[in-house]
Parts: sequence; structure tokens; C-alpha cells
Amino acid sequence: MLRRLTLRDFVIVTSLEVDLSGGFTALTGETGAGKSILIDALQLALGSRGDAGVVREGAARADITAEFEPSAQLAALLAPWLEEAGFDNLEPGAPLLLRRVVDAQGKSRAWINGSPATATQLRELGEHLVDIHGQHAWQSLTRADAVRALVDAQAGVDTPALQAAWVARRDAARRLDEARGQQADLERERERLQWQIGELDKLNPQADEWDTLNTEHSRLSHGQAILDAARGALDAVSEADDNAESLTARAIDALEDVASVEPHLGNALEVLREAQAQLQDAARSLNSALHHTELDPDRLAELDGRMSMWMSLARRYRRAAPELPELLQSWRDELAKLDAATDLDKLEREAQAAHQAWLAVAQSVTRQRSAAAPALSQAVTEAMQELGMKGGRFEVALTAQNEPQAFGLENIEFLVAGHAGSTPRPLGKVASGGELSRLALAIAVTTSQRSDERSQVGTLIFDEIDSGVGGAVADTVGRLMQRLGRDRQVMAVTHLAQVAACAHQHLVVAKAVHEGQTTSDIGEVRDDVRTTEIARMLGGQITETSRAHAQAMLATARAQEAQDAQDADTVTPTAGKAPRRRKEAA
Repeated sequence: MLRRLTLRDFVIVTSLEVDLSGGFTALTGETGAGKSILIDALQLALGSRGDAGVVREGAARADITAEFEPSAQLAALLAPWLEEAGFDNLEPGAPLLLRRVVDAQGKSRAWINGSPATATQLRELGEHLVDIHGQHAWQSLTRADAVRALVDAQAGVDTPALQAAWVARRDAARRLDEARGQQADLERERERLQWQIGELDKLNPQADEWDTLNTEHSRLSHGQAILDAARGALDAVSEADDNAESLTARAIDALEDVASVEPHLGNALEVLREAQAQLQDAARSLNSALHHTELDPDRLAELDGRMSMWMSLARRYRRAAPELPELLQSWRDELAKLDAATDLDKLEREAQAAHQAWLAVAQSVTRQRSAAAPALSQAVTEAMQELGMKGGRFEVALTAQNEPQAFGLENIEFLVAGHAGSTPRPLGKVASGGELSRLALAIAVTTSQRSDERSQVGTLIFDEIDSGVGGAVADTVGRLMQRLGRDRQVMAVTHLAQVAACAHQHLVVAKAVHEGQTTSDIGEVRDDVRTTEIARMLGGQITETSRAHAQAMLATARAQEAQDAQDADTVTPTAGKAPRRRKEAA
């Protein structure tokens, strides 16, 4: 629950720190005193849009801190979100601090437990902490999206799963429609690729083939020059009259007789013998070249033709000749993708499968909504009887729609019959402004009671949602909020004395002018001061009669709470649920 709210230089508040208790807290004050300032500040701390207008005139920045005391169950629920968002997990019993600063230029900064955060992260976290019902809550009851969200929350619908299934269905249908619409273009592109592939397939270029062709062509085109050079070299080495080999043999013969007498000549003799061996090796290599080198004009012509095809296709497709094998493979890959894109049968199967998957989720959602609608209708109808709409009836109508939509298979509408015997009709067409306010209150109280364990939201705030009601109905509103306060923290900005009298904690907003500046302050009232505030809210001047009336209202509220608590204790608690907490009125 919300334990403390601290404001610095916010609107007309200079400095304010409000400690809040559990149970039901009423926030009252004169008209124009700024009763909604706390709610506005809390919404800013929870990530609502902030601008320079929230900064007190003459101040550099507005600073709001909200301190929450999460239950162990809520802390466990928040742990995965905190870890994923990069924040430290909560220690047992540790507070959760949300801070927001907006400067005079409208720039905003935020923190969660001292670590920098974004406004979006504040909003995501705030959804688990606080549920705010504004004074115009009835307006949302006529909007289809708000109605659907409220019913789905009561039914426990997994809306992200429904949305994900719808997106998959929509994307599969889009791919199929695009393929059908682009069939002619895709077919033309397919034919172009097939023709180009056919042209290159005639060549059938292989990887590294271009380099091999160049090497072989160069050798064949220089065949005659190779033969002439080998013949001339062989003659010089071993076959001419005065060849190198015979001259070397003659030199060896001349030195052999004297080499033993002169050691230096022995060295020269050894070199000549090595040269003779090398010349013999060279002669053998030259002979081999002469015997294996052939002039093959047919093969050379064949190579000329193939290389000409390579060059022609390379010029046509503006690529280097060695890149042709890679180009051919890329076209084949592209054609395979086009074949897949033009496979309408496959795309139709995928679209049908996606539709069936979405339909299964949507039908499950329909069953959840159908189960929740009667129970919600009955609960709100019962609340209407307490709120001065005797004989009235509330219905949650589910109407099947002709075409599938992202939100499911049915439209959801709230219907109401204002009195017994009348036919329920759309809420916005039959209810007056006062009835709409009471209906909004009935729905807010009912859904808050029914969503407690699932939502884990510990704080409910009603911002003048009781506007337009009075008399006995006002007594009922106060008792309803008092009952809610037994299980959860409830705050209500109210102008009704009957509602304020039922509160466990009573805060009063007062506005004053100091040194030419208007400021607002909030303080808790008890005992006689609280009696005086209740008397003021009853209207007119504060007299002994109004004070007595106020005292009687407070006493009645205490007695009613005691009776409700006694009645609750006679009911066997639900297994696994903690017993309800009793709080005494201030």
C-alpha cells in the first residue's frame, strides 16, 4: 500500500509530506482548496505526462516521491519485472520508492528505488500498485474498448496472447494477399530469372574454371615458341657439334691426369663433374619437353570459343568473368525464394493454420467472458440496489460479430434498466448523469472487490466518483468504501459528509495566502477537529446542531463497521486467504 507521499514545489504546494495508513482514507476540503493535488502528484509519480505547469511558480523544479509498502505476494509478483528492467529486487519488508522530478523547462527525470528509470517504467510498475477511478469514470462505460478491458480484467483474459495470435493471423493473411496481388509481377520476375539462368546454364561455369582456362590457353597458344626454344637449348647442351656437354667432358679429361698433383685443380675438376651432371639432367628435361609438347590447334580453338562465351556473358551482365559462377548461384537462390512466394497453396495453408490458432485462443476468451459476464451483471445489479436504484438491473451483453477482430469474436456492451419491469438498454441512452455516476461507482466497487486476489493492486483511489449522489445513497457509498478498506487501502476525494464519516483516516486540504502567494496544505484531523470538518461538510454554519449531527454520523459509521466486521468473522475464511484486518475509525 501507499505509505507516504512527499511533494516539493508542486503546483501550489511548497513542501508537504503525508503519511497514509491502511483502510479507508477520506480527503476533504473547501471547494477550490486543491483536494485532487495528492491524486495529481501520485499520478505524476506513477508515470503520467508532466510539463512545466506542475512546477510551483518561482521554483526551479517539482519533486514528488511515493513510498509504497508492498506485500510479500506483490514483491514476488514484481521480482521478474524488476530483474528484467535492471532494478534490484526488493528485500523483505523494504519499501518501494518512486520518484519524479519535473523542472521549469518541462524536462522530466524518474527513479525507482534510487536507480534511473523512464516514465514508461513508472507506468508499468504503477499498474501493479494503484488503481485510480476518476470523477468522470462513467464516461468510459460508453466506450467499447474500456468496457471490454474491464470485463476482460474480471474474466482473467490473457489479452497479450490474444493479441499475439491476431498479429500472426493478420501477417499470414497479408502475405497471402500480397502474393495473390503480385502474382503477375512475380511471374514476370520468375520468367526473367529462368531465362538468365538458362543462358548461364549453357556455359555452366564452374568455380576456378576461368583461371584453369587461362593457364591452358596460354600454354597452347605459345606451343611453337616452346618447341623452338627447347630444340635450340637441346642443341646447345648436347646435340650440336660443339655442345656444352662434350666441351665439359673434354675439360674433365684434360684435368684428370694432373688433378692428383695439384690440389687446386682437383676442386675445379669436381665442379666440372657437377656441371656435367646438371647438363645431362637439363638435356633429359629438354628431350621430354620436345616429346610431350604438341601443337593442338583444335583444342586451342575450343578454348578460344569457351573463353569467348565467358567474356560475352560477363559483358552482358556487367560482371568480371570470374564472378559468373557466383552470379549463377545467386540467381538460383532468388528463383527459389520467388517459387516459395508464388506457392499460393503453401501460403494458404499457413494463413489457415494461423487463423485456426487465433480462433482457438479467441474461443477460449469467449468462454472466459461468458463465464464472467453473468457474475459481474449480478454483482453490479446488487450494488445498484444499495445505491438508490431499486429494481434496476445491469447486464453485460456479449454479441457475436460478423467479422473477426483483434479483440475476439464478440462485442461487449453494458446494458441497464433503470427500474423494475423495463428492458435493459445501452447504458449511455437510458441513464441520467446522476445514475451514470452511481453506476460507475457500483461497477468500480464491484470490480475492485472481485479483482483483489488476481490483480494484487493494493491501493484504490476514488477521485470525486461520488459526485451527484446524496442522502441515503451517500451513506451507502461510505459503507461500501469502508468495507473495501477492510481488505485494501482505499483513498477517496469526496465532498460528502456521509462518506467522510466512514473513513478510518481523514485528511483535510486547506488553502491559504502567505506573503502574496497561495499555498495548499494537507493535515490529518481527529476527534473534535474531525467533527468540525464533518459539520462543515453538512452545509451552512457550524452550529451545535450540525456538530451533534456530525458526531452521530461518526458514531453510526463506527457501529456499522463493528457490525460488518462481526458479520465477516462469522463467515468461514477461504482456504489459503489471510483473515481480514480490522481497523478502528479515527
